[in-house]
Amino acid sequence: MRKVIIAGNWKLNKTSAEAITLVEELKREVVDVSGVDIVVCPPFTAINDVNECLIGSNIDLGAQNVFWQDSGAFTGEVSAPMLKHLGVKYVIIGHSERRQFFGETNETVSKRIRAALTHGLTPIVCVGENLAERESNKTFDVIKNHCEGSLVNLTAEEMSKIVIAYEPVWAIGTGKTATPEQAQEVHAYIRQLLARIFNTEVSQSVRIQYGGSVTPENIAILIAKPDIDGALVGGASLKAPSFAAIVKAAQK
Repeated sequence: MRKVIIAGNWKLNKTSAEAITLVEELKREVVDVSGVDIVVCPPFTAINDVNECLIGSNIDLGAQNVFWQDSGAFTGEVSAPMLKHLGVKYVIIGHSERRQFFGETNETVSKRIRAALTHGLTPIVCVGENLAERESNKTFDVIKNHCEGSLVNLTAEEMSKIVIAYEPVWAIGTGKTATPEQAQEVHAYIRQLLARIFNTEVSQSVRIQYGGSVTPENIAILIAKPDIDGALVGGASLKAPSFAAIVKAAQK
């Protein structure tokens, strides 16, 4: 039985003061929730303050990116040891916005995954197609490319420590959502890919999240599907009531 995981990606939002306010409210909202892994991923500048707020709570800390080297002359980058030291447990890798705006590739995603695993961080690896690719029936080609290219050279044991997030780019922040049937179809395809690349045991144990305009209204019907194990939440994670509602709906 795969444990549901709901992660909030705050993106480029919230000062440290605003982050503290959000997390304190969220803690109160979800204090009684069990059976769901709850993760918040603030911007780097708020990670330390958020970590201190989360101590003793049922919420884990994530980061939105990680560099592949531990240290060195890499201005502006943040390494896995730095994140680990600040209490980070999860790290989002290869988000579509990183691919779109910052030149992220399968190769750099693979290197970031390796760094995260080396230092005991759990990667949340993003895959997904844009609108043009969806409309030209290339969804499965894109997913195959992202999975095979990003997960290269991993052992089955390493793969079992990773979370996959399927994010149809055309549904991120647009208000559009893949239908539960569309999402399930791609999640099932990802699981089949993992079985082929690794083995059936790995494919059945890896958690696959859906990300793309997730709301309290659509989360329950999404995770009712057999291969959808949670959500990577964007805008709805920036307000405690909406994010808590998603978590509670997922718990049910």
